[in-house]
Amino acid sequence: MTLIGQRIPKLDAADKATGRSRYIQDLRLPGLLEARVLRSTVPHGRIVSVDVSRAREAPGVFAVLASQDIPPKRYGYAKDTTALKGDRVRRIGDEIAAVAAVDADAAAEALDLIRFEIEPLPAVFDPERTLDPGAPLVHEDRGSNLVRTHDYAHGRVEEGFARAAHVVEGTFRLPAQAHGCLGPAGAVAEWDARGRLTLHDPTQIPFLIQRDLADTLGIPPSDLRIIQPTIAGGFGARLDLYPHEIISALLARAAGRPVRLAMDREEDFATDPVRPRTVVRMRTAAAADGALLAREADVIVDCGAYVSWGAVTPIVMMHTMGSFYRVPHVKYRARTVYTNTAPTGAFRGFGNPEITFAIESQMDELAARIGIDPVEMRLRNANQPGEVTPQGSRITSCGMKECLEAVRERMPPPGTRPPGGRPLLRAAGENLVASATQTETESPSSPAICPAGRIEGTEPARSPLRRGIGVAAVFHVGGGARIYRSDGCGAMVKIDDFGKATVVVGATDIGQGMETVAAQMAAEELGVPLEAVRIAPADTDVRPWDVGVHASRTTFIAGNAVRAAAKDAKRQIEAARTALGLPPDTPYDKVVRSEHFRDQGSLVIGRAYFDPPNAMVDAENKGNVSAAYVFGAHAAEVEVDVETGQVRVLRVVAAHDVGRAINPMYVEGQIEGGVMQGIGYALLEEVILREGGMSNPNFLDYRMPGPQDMPSIETVIVETNDPSGPFGAKGIGEPPLVPVAAAIANAVANATGVRLRELPMTPERVWRALRAWADVEAPGEICGKE
Repeated sequence: MTLIGQRIPKLDAADKATGRSRYIQDLRLPGLLEARVLRSTVPHGRIVSVDVSRAREAPGVFAVLASQDIPPKRYGYAKDTTALKGDRVRRIGDEIAAVAAVDADAAAEALDLIRFEIEPLPAVFDPERTLDPGAPLVHEDRGSNLVRTHDYAHGRVEEGFARAAHVVEGTFRLPAQAHGCLGPAGAVAEWDARGRLTLHDPTQIPFLIQRDLADTLGIPPSDLRIIQPTIAGGFGARLDLYPHEIISALLARAAGRPVRLAMDREEDFATDPVRPRTVVRMRTAAAADGALLAREADVIVDCGAYVSWGAVTPIVMMHTMGSFYRVPHVKYRARTVYTNTAPTGAFRGFGNPEITFAIESQMDELAARIGIDPVEMRLRNANQPGEVTPQGSRITSCGMKECLEAVRERMPPPGTRPPGGRPLLRAAGENLVASATQTETESPSSPAICPAGRIEGTEPARSPLRRGIGVAAVFHVGGGARIYRSDGCGAMVKIDDFGKATVVVGATDIGQGMETVAAQMAAEELGVPLEAVRIAPADTDVRPWDVGVHASRTTFIAGNAVRAAAKDAKRQIEAARTALGLPPDTPYDKVVRSEHFRDQGSLVIGRAYFDPPNAMVDAENKGNVSAAYVFGAHAAEVEVDVETGQVRVLRVVAAHDVGRAINPMYVEGQIEGGVMQGIGYALLEEVILREGGMSNPNFLDYRMPGPQDMPSIETVIVETNDPSGPFGAKGIGEPPLVPVAAAIANAVANATGVRLRELPMTPERVWRALRAWADVEAPGEICGKE
């Protein structure tokens, strides 16, 4: 192979680096108007009146809309919302009215002229209290704040716990996390004279938007065209139909001119979907030799005021519960609930970082109880190639063992001196004196930090800095994820009479390098240089169907489609050579020209549609949802200041089974980016809510990791050559984020003896946890465990 496995720069790298790429904010159309939205400032209330008459008379205003001006069409996963709210607002930021004017200033001035009255109603913000008797109902017509319950079980879980030599349990609290995409959300809508709508939209699901938006607007989907500009980040934030897309189209229709509705930074933070707040109550059982026996979890997931993709994350958690490691007895229940907060959506990892944090924390706790190395604990229970889990996941290629061994080889074992650092205080699993506050469910080997600030039985520390190493593994889909009836993608490869190949593929590039990887695969299959391949623009009028960019599916599914289409085009070329009597080494351009000019000639266009061999879950929530699964392991070395609670990540070793690295540079980039996003989730990032509204909606107050937070990251690519993947490849977009928080929490526990079960592990939370262990007279609530 000449192109597969090569470190080829992204095709759009130069345009992005030099400012030639056009984002939604850069788009200019003749007569373009700018739009602004009037939003609710109360979390729950009855709309008494909305008066837009003065705004309609304001200078430069072309259109003003309130709910009475648009069809009362409900949309969304649960059909529980409208683009402009007419009777109730259910969260701070709900859309009440919208204005389109000659510029943003004129639109903002018109908004100030709108008079409205909202009668406040009782609200509920805590997902753990929303199902309490008497809690305010977010949607009164539904009669309950319970959105959905997911139940899953295999084996006999109580029997597993009864046989266990060791049981650990705890409550884990995970925060809402904002996407923080470099480019805020926005859309530009334009209607033509025939009533056909073109929407310029950095969406991750153009073909699903085409259907859903058309239904909301009351037009045929064939009258809606989606053009995707350069997308400045997605991570799941652009994976649904959102109010701004509908409102921009309605304003453009009312104004008779194109309209852009683009969020500013604070508006984007405050209204974008977020990773759901999640509470996981979990217990895990193991035999004396470390073999896992049982796992049970009760999960609460906050879906916010309206149902979006955040409400579906329990499905991914369910698969991790049932298939990650070999566990004979599993029971799982997840309840998704309404609150008067921002809707929650898809976020990189899609529920897996939340459940993996609990699973991998308890793997370390069990290893400590049993007295074995944490990596060895995982190796004894690791998934194997060729196995079918009780949940139904068919594991084809599996490099879990190789990933675990890779991080163990590259990270100094606990108890040794890290390069340039101090000796670690203890080895993982070493038995230390237990705290006086120990409960029956705590590990007897949990160490106590003494009031003197030292580990019991050691000399007083001279420095407040402690170093520790933690490990965590990951199981994730890597060959699609069938949550729709279709998980497919179409592709075409056209060879022109100059020998150039144009790849037309339904998949979306959100910065992950899809277009370059597709070009590499097509060029490799055709046997032509990369420079001979072009990628067609992202336009639903041109590109074939694809379900969207999510679930780490694009390389596997779009790649298979592109490779098959290229094979079809090559077959046509070879058939034409034979029919025309041309030598086998005749160049493509001459073959195609000869085919064009002969009597009854034809075009050379290869076509393919790839829908993977996976299945939706059945009535028992079992089934093989992905055609391939990816595995990985991370080891993190941290330094903890026990006087301030500050945690600094010094080094991360991240090993991932990718099947085959089509472009190792992109794989490394995905891993490094996932590690940094995971560090943010572990230590820094949290949507702070006050009375339902985000109180930190900017990059100053919403703390994301920057260059100063970046540790040394060593990436290890493990290739297992999946039999179903294109050239053996599997997906890698999401997995690198998933185990990061657990690895860091395990490293903090290794350094200090304190187990944190709530994210982010801010200095204050760490400091309070350390003090709680030290102060045996007033232990309080320790690390989220009651």
